[in-house]
Amino acid sequence: MKKRVFIILFLVLQCNSTLLLAQTEPEEIKQDIDQFQEFFYESLLQKGIENYDKAIKALEKCVKLQPNNATVFFELGKNYLALKDYENAYNSFEHATQIDPKNRWFWVGMYDVSYETSNYNQALIAINKLIPFDEKYKEDLTSLYMGTRQFDKALNLINELNDTFGKTERRELYKMQILSEGKFQNVEESNLITQIDKNPKEESNYIALINLYSKNNEAEKAFEVTKKLAAAIPTSEWAQVSLFKVYLENNEAPKAINAMHISLASAKIDSKIKHRMLNEFLIFVDRNPQYSSDLEKAIAYFDNDNEVNVAKEIGKYYNSKKQWDKSIRYYEQALKNGSAEDIETNLLLLQAYTEVKQFELLSKKAMTMIETFPTQPQFYYYSGLANNQLQQFKKAVAILEMGLDYLVDDITLETNFNIQLGEAYNGLGDFKKKEVYFSKANELLKQKK
Repeated sequence: MKKRVFIILFLVLQCNSTLLLAQTEPEEIKQDIDQFQEFFYESLLQKGIENYDKAIKALEKCVKLQPNNATVFFELGKNYLALKDYENAYNSFEHATQIDPKNRWFWVGMYDVSYETSNYNQALIAINKLIPFDEKYKEDLTSLYMGTRQFDKALNLINELNDTFGKTERRELYKMQILSEGKFQNVEESNLITQIDKNPKEESNYIALINLYSKNNEAEKAFEVTKKLAAAIPTSEWAQVSLFKVYLENNEAPKAINAMHISLASAKIDSKIKHRMLNEFLIFVDRNPQYSSDLEKAIAYFDNDNEVNVAKEIGKYYNSKKQWDKSIRYYEQALKNGSAEDIETNLLLLQAYTEVKQFELLSKKAMTMIETFPTQPQFYYYSGLANNQLQQFKKAVAILEMGLDYLVDDITLETNFNIQLGEAYNGLGDFKKKEVYFSKANELLKQKK
């Protein structure tokens, strides 16, 4: 919370003779006034040289002479505050406000003490008295609501101030903190919908609502807002999200691709929205393969995405469709994009090589992975399979037997190892060992059932 700094200009108030007893003689009045002024100026002198205790003693003499002089109590408060005697400081400022509640600086004194002692509930009393003097104190009130965890009041006040004075970075940070607690999101949703209706040309409200829906995985609602944005502000980068889908549905591929590139290049648009757009374009390209090169260009926007390896996910998409050549292309791209040592991607790639019978590539890649991950039995299996297919049976036996040492509790993989060892010994003409390994494979298959 940033404390408001105040420069207080003190004006010495003239003593009101009516505060003296009615029967005091003029000479006595003059004497009391002279004494008051002497003590008061003495207090100012001592405060100026930081002798706060002596200043307080002089002011206490002033109180005896003029017990209803608010300025004296105000000065007492300042001296007590300088000594960090917070209780007496607060009481003195409060006494001053009781005598003269219309003096803004007396309330400021109470606020200063409350702030220094982090007594935010107490500070609320003073700040609510200061707001009628200057509405800018509402900024302080927002911070106090945050400090006292009155988030509902803080959110309402933030929205009011945003509407009246425009947004500030601090208020937006407060709002993010509040909205991280889901129960306040309905309030913010209603507020943003109202703001959009009131100010349809203000892009930030649409974006805030889209982000709110995206964080809650309400993709359809987010898309509906982008449609409204596209209608209200067609030049908006966010509007391209909506236009992209419209163009795809109308089979206007060049326009859709252009809208997609604008959206994917934008730093404003949420990554979840971008991933959804790419998925929609992937489905479109699957039906219209002539735009495959545009898909590859789109994937490049996600090269630095730390959350999702987009090329890998597209490879898995084509994998599920048994389009092995396409899956290989995207797995290889995924590995180039910084996932060279990702075990899952490498295994998917090795299986795809197997499906298209690229055994030279399979052998080379599997051996590289064995060198990188010498305790991963899957890589030994693929290497043995490749060498069998290349009729390098002796090499296949050596690699497969080595890989068995790392195999633990995986019946399916153990079965496959034994089948490949049987194939290798068959190729070497050792039919006895061939039957041993095929028999082991059959026994393991029975266990699976």
